[in-house]
Amino acid sequence: MQDRLNIAVFVDYDNIEIGVKSTLRREFEVSLVLDALKERGDIVAKFAYANWSRQEGATRQMAENAVQMVQRIPSPRGDKNGADINLALDALEMAFTHDHVNAFAVVSGDSDFIPLVNKLKEYGKTVFVVGGKAFTSTILQQNCHEFISFESLLNADSIPLPPPQSQTQQAQGPAGAPTGDREPYRESYRDRKEKRFREREERRREREQREGPMPAAGPAGAPGAGPGPKDQPQQGRPAPLDLALAMPLVERALQVLERRNVQPQLGLLKSTMLQLDSAFNESAYGARSFSDFVEKLKRAELVYVKGTGGRYFIERKHNYQEKALPRPEEALPQLREVLEIHRLEFEESGQTAEDLSTWMKEEYPSFDHANYGFQGFAEFLNFAQDKTVVRLQHRQEGGLLVSLGSEFYPQAPPKQEVKEEDLLTEHDFKQPIVKGQPTATGEIPPDDEPPKATKKRVSRKKADTGGQDKPVRRTRRKASE
Repeated sequence: MQDRLNIAVFVDYDNIEIGVKSTLRREFEVSLVLDALKERGDIVAKFAYANWSRQEGATRQMAENAVQMVQRIPSPRGDKNGADINLALDALEMAFTHDHVNAFAVVSGDSDFIPLVNKLKEYGKTVFVVGGKAFTSTILQQNCHEFISFESLLNADSIPLPPPQSQTQQAQGPAGAPTGDREPYRESYRDRKEKRFREREERRREREQREGPMPAAGPAGAPGAGPGPKDQPQQGRPAPLDLALAMPLVERALQVLERRNVQPQLGLLKSTMLQLDSAFNESAYGARSFSDFVEKLKRAELVYVKGTGGRYFIERKHNYQEKALPRPEEALPQLREVLEIHRLEFEESGQTAEDLSTWMKEEYPSFDHANYGFQGFAEFLNFAQDKTVVRLQHRQEGGLLVSLGSEFYPQAPPKQEVKEEDLLTEHDFKQPIVKGQPTATGEIPPDDEPPKATKKRVSRKKADTGGQDKPVRRTRRKASE
């Protein structure tokens, strides 16, 4: 992997827009995605695919961020995967013709892009996938180099920022010690990130005060315009997961570095964790950055941390006893039981995710999706969909429609193929013969007469001698007699 990444961004707008709206109850903001990718490299190309005649409200933000909009006009028969095919072809063409582009970012949650991701990895390209954990295929999350969840980008804006430092504190540096004749304090990466968040929030407030909230679809006052962001309820920030759920991955990454005889630093530890699990994100555990995540592990006495000033060296506790944590697959039997109980309701029509969540709490009051590593119930349903337990459908007005998966409708066993030599012909069947009835050839078979009993002729002489053969002397009678 090169030190500097040149990233080409490809946005499947139709997929990401309806996924964010239905699961997170938010409007998709391409600026959040681009800001997150700028932290990982230089963005050299930006493309977005959609039927832009129906997305007039989104064209403004695409133009403001210099995203090239590729028009997709569906055919009369409705080419469902037309944008996916066009996106994949353009990405592969850029991989072949632009050697300086060494990284690709696919902004979508569609599992149809798994072959594209694998093919780009075959050619040595770094692949980022940006989507929501609640609607992006888990297979797609686990097969890219790094998965950037849209939930973490929203959480970054909602996490309260620390109070701004005074000029004296800024001159002293992060530890508060005066610099003296030393080199002046340089603004850290975390400070720059917080500063960008602050400026973005101020610009958003000024834009809303000046122009008002942007409509969901179409310009303000146009027919068919959807409700604005304030009119539509937004999903609150989910509660952070327990740090114990991240310890198996942390322990495994530290063991890998120990076997390599490498001293684990912050950047090296995170890159190893992403190599083992590309879906890892420290914001799911309530941390603003990876250093903050390590600080939480240190305060919880889960790892040993040495060093100060951002140069941390992490060591694992050899006496740490890993708890038997529940795996995500262990939550599926409870979901299957609830789906079977309410099978009639699901077969009549799909039910909302909110109703299914209520039924889960009624049947299993102690059930909590967070115990299995899911920040939201929709994220748990997305995992169940990959296991064919349920089938999800995103609604335009927001929310998920849940139906029974293919697991509840097993396919009929396939018919066994019979070889031609095993097939029976007319010669293999014996023609039954009925008395007095013609056969297949038209002949009437004769009646079967019982065989006559024949007596065995016994020689008189043999009978006189008791059945024994003895020589008999024959004499000629005299003529006189």
